[in-house]
Amino acid sequence: MVIKGKMLRDAFISAAVVISEKKRDVDELNVYPVPDGDTGTNMSMTIGNTVAELQRMDDKVTVTAVADAAASSLLRGARGNSGVILSLLFRGFSKGLSGKAEATPADLALALELGVDAAYKAVMNPTEGTILTVARKAAEKAKDFCDKTDDSSVLWEEVCKEAKIALDKTPEQLPVLKKAGVVDAGGMGLLVIWNAMLDIFKGGKVAKPEEKSGEREVATFGVSAFNDDDEEINFTYCTEFIVEKSSDCPDPLKLRAYLETIGDCVVVVDDDEIIKVHVHTDNPGKALQKALEFGQFINNPKPKIENMRIQHEGKVREAKKLSGFEYKEVDPDRKYGFVAVAAGQGVEDMFRDLGVDCIVRGGQTMNPSTDDILQAIHATPAETVFVLPNNKNIIMAAEQAIKLADRKVCVLQSRSIPQGMSAMLVFDDNADFSENRMAMTKAIEHVQTGQVTFAARDSEIDGKKIKQGEILALENGKLAFSEKDVQKATYKLTKKLVKSDSSFVTLIYGADVTDTRAQETLEFMQQKFGDKVEITLINGGQPVYYYIVSVE
Repeated sequence: MVIKGKMLRDAFISAAVVISEKKRDVDELNVYPVPDGDTGTNMSMTIGNTVAELQRMDDKVTVTAVADAAASSLLRGARGNSGVILSLLFRGFSKGLSGKAEATPADLALALELGVDAAYKAVMNPTEGTILTVARKAAEKAKDFCDKTDDSSVLWEEVCKEAKIALDKTPEQLPVLKKAGVVDAGGMGLLVIWNAMLDIFKGGKVAKPEEKSGEREVATFGVSAFNDDDEEINFTYCTEFIVEKSSDCPDPLKLRAYLETIGDCVVVVDDDEIIKVHVHTDNPGKALQKALEFGQFINNPKPKIENMRIQHEGKVREAKKLSGFEYKEVDPDRKYGFVAVAAGQGVEDMFRDLGVDCIVRGGQTMNPSTDDILQAIHATPAETVFVLPNNKNIIMAAEQAIKLADRKVCVLQSRSIPQGMSAMLVFDDNADFSENRMAMTKAIEHVQTGQVTFAARDSEIDGKKIKQGEILALENGKLAFSEKDVQKATYKLTKKLVKSDSSFVTLIYGADVTDTRAQETLEFMQQKFGDKVEITLINGGQPVYYYIVSVE
């Protein structure tokens, strides 16, 4: 048996549904105790971005067309490192299945091999015991097994079996997984997706989103909740009114019959006293005039006439405003422009004050997609656009936007908000590109960053048990210690970051810290440090982190 285009299409769609349903289970495997358990969510949103495009394909589609459409959508929708790696793995399908109407076992084996090669090349320092290992072992199995069967579903079953074996071994390769007693989250997410595809290849039906709490949970799969084509408007005016029946009122069915000749969506409901009417029509006046033959209008509620086309246009404008940026042509008079990823009104305002053109809302647990970043790049009318990801899990998604952009893009390796701000502070509009890139990179490397957050789950790090809700201090992205009190944790963390040559400390407080409490922390810190460093307090409004500490 070979894989036909319809089967591959349905397999992708079904996999998107299944990983969406199981994303929380995958998220929970993130062993690091800080609230960053988003691997399943990122993988779900990444593959979910393919659904709308694939659903438009008919049953006669080729595997090439399906693989190409999926690869493009995955790339643009890629979120977080796990999402980017997933998109690269499936890009192998578009290359391995190029020019194919159907997929043989050998075709699938080649597709997997090409995908793994692309994923490993994209990761600067590949770590074994992760999604990369699971994918590589499965691809190797496919290559060895493809000449032993002519049934593609049998090959894919072997792929899934080998992936499960490799996943179960990840704790032996990564001590942090073994200590936490879990397998790799990215590898688990990949296995969930591949198993869902296997079910389709073996003749199963496309998965449907589960209904929860008595209500259907709607999965948007990364598609805008409102778009230009999702509402057909045949008539302009939505007209609603209530008529109090006259003593000689004709049969209301006659009113309904008339309204159906001038519009659609007709609803006429009556009782002994009133007739309630709803109709979409281009002639609301005629509807109202006809209604007077049945009685008189009541004042509460008054008749309502709304222009649905204007409403629709407004919804479309609002959806575009919320979901993206307006494209702008490159201005030849503007050499440089800037895009930064940030969350929190205060943090966003600081980046704007520093000269950033477009802010992509996101950060820890809210990783924007490659397409989100690409839209911001295209909304920045400069010949060269510098991108500041400001989070290690966003860098890969930002780098994928480089090859998609129609202007020069430079992604700087900023892993925190303070690093991004320091990079902006040293930018020199009179310097050339290379000079600025070097200066901004050095500024990023010079900044010491601290973050005070909370434990999202019970865990154990270096033999120390950490309880859910306990205060955690991160030093340059790594867990430094835990505490019971936010203020004490902030001081101890800052003390660790301050060196003999440090001069400035910036405290950026988050949405969960009151102004009063932040001021108390500032005064406490000033008392402790004295004149050693200058301390500045800023209301960042960021989620997740009580305080972000910058030391220079």
